[in-house]
Amino acid sequence: MSTGILNYTTNLRDYLWEKGISEHPALKELRLETAKLPQSMMQICPEQGALMGNLIRLMSAKRTIEIGTFTGYSALAVALALPEDGEVIACDISKEWTSMGKEKWEQAGVAHKISLKLGPALESLDALLAEGQEGSFDFAFIDADKANYPAYYEQCIRLVRKGGLIAIDNVLWGGSVIDSERNDDDTKAIRKLNEFIANDKRVSVSMVPIGDGLTLAVIN
Repeated sequence: MSTGILNYTTNLRDYLWEKGISEHPALKELRLETAKLPQSMMQICPEQGALMGNLIRLMSAKRTIEIGTFTGYSALAVALALPEDGEVIACDISKEWTSMGKEKWEQAGVAHKISLKLGPALESLDALLAEGQEGSFDFAFIDADKANYPAYYEQCIRLVRKGGLIAIDNVLWGGSVIDSERNDDDTKAIRKLNEFIANDKRVSVSMVPIGDGLTLAVIN
C-alpha cells in the first residue's frame, strides 16, 4: 500500500486538466471569467466538477440541490450531467455572482434544468421541507457560509433520499482543520462537522483530498 502524498504541482495539475477531464466550453469560459474576480478562490476546481458530474451519472440522479452557487460552475457541471428532465435547485444570496452563471447556463443549453433561489439558504431549505419534499432529492452539494455547515447538513439529511449522496466542500479548509492556531468561527464549524460526520451512523462517509477537500456522505 502506498503511503506517499502526491506533490500536486502546477505542471501536474495542467496535465490533469488536459488529459483527465472533458470540460464543456461553457464551463471553461465561466471558470476563466470567475478567475478574474477577487473572490475567485470560492470556485470549485474543474476536476471536482468533473467528479461531481460523473457521480450524478453513476447515480442516474434527477433531482439535486446545491447550497452556495457563487458564479454557477458547480450548478452547470451538475446540470450538464443530468437528464433532460433533471433539476438543480441552486440556493445563493448574490444576484450579481449568480448572473454570471445564468448566462453560461443558457449558453450550454441547460438553464431549464436550474432553478435559482435567491435568499438565505436555510430559509429555502425550510421551504422545501414545508412543501413536503423530504427524501425527494438524489444529491446535495454544500458550499456556502461555513458557520452554517452543520445546519445545512441536517437539512440535507432530511431532503436527500436513502442511497442518495451529500457532497460537502472545503472540509480540509486549506489545511486549517489541523492547525491548532486557527480557531476562527469558520474553521471551528468545519472541524465540528467533520468530527460529527465521522461518527454519524446515518451515512457512509468518504473524505476525498480533491480541491479544498470534499466529503462524500451516502445516506444509509
